[in-house]
Amino acid sequence: MQIYLPIAELPISILMVLGLSGAVGFISGLFGVGGGFLLTPLLIFLDIPPAVAVATVAAQVAGSSTTGVLTYWRRRALDFKLGGVLVAGGILGTVLGVLFFNLMRRLGQLELVITLSYVTLFTIIGGLMLYDALRAMWRVRAGRPARLRRRAGTHPWWMGLPLRMRFYRSQLYASVIPIALLAVVIGFIGAVLGVGGGFILVPALIYFFRIPTAVVVGTSLFQILVTMTGATILHALTNQSVDLILAVLLLLGGVIGAQFGGRAARNLNVDSFRLLLALLILSVGLRFAIELFIAPTEPFSVIVTEGIR
Repeated sequence: MQIYLPIAELPISILMVLGLSGAVGFISGLFGVGGGFLLTPLLIFLDIPPAVAVATVAAQVAGSSTTGVLTYWRRRALDFKLGGVLVAGGILGTVLGVLFFNLMRRLGQLELVITLSYVTLFTIIGGLMLYDALRAMWRVRAGRPARLRRRAGTHPWWMGLPLRMRFYRSQLYASVIPIALLAVVIGFIGAVLGVGGGFILVPALIYFFRIPTAVVVGTSLFQILVTMTGATILHALTNQSVDLILAVLLLLGGVIGAQFGGRAARNLNVDSFRLLLALLILSVGLRFAIELFIAPTEPFSVIVTEGIR
């Protein structure tokens, strides 16, 4: 059973899209990540144009984050003050990212930029996570704590920069400069690659700012919701690349899959959890790296530039 995607301009199997989004939703519920970093490349592998894949997944990520934000808000595990700083930086990064996205699209280099970005980002993030997971497992087997605890009263230098602010819900007193810069980077990456950025933002807030995990997840989802909504609107207005039919199918499958993933996560060992996530990220980066060395099926393409008839 197929359906025609008007923006992507190609027919696609409904069951395939639902199955794909359901599998990604399962992984999202299992690992507690947005899933956009997997969904975007998988859509590209299915021959969805990169511009449509990025913009449409941004809409799907925004929709799927809504329920999470409401859940953490009811639990009082969402720091709106910290979220405001993250949103401010995220919006600036999103605007810059969409401008860069449109520039690369006009120059005909968008697909290359997306591929290289995924290879670089996923190799670095996946490699660091794999190293951290293996080191923790080795320390546990040796009978030592999984991580060395920082001594009480010590703080990294970036928390002492100017413009310090107190975030009571997050139990944090630190400069807003590194927090805002982190949000700008996340917003830029999200707009260019169609990812929520939670797989970067969550560990960064935990390891670099020592914010409680429960508050980090809810606040991260709040930032993702606002920035991905903004990215969706900007993509729709500037390059008309958001395919609503595809977005609805992705959202439907993702919500169903996330329910099963959340249940399976209860039985997953923490060390195994982190190791599997690292291997998953590395495998996606490797898949994109292979694409760089495979000869295209059609070595020539025609690019129509605005103003040329």
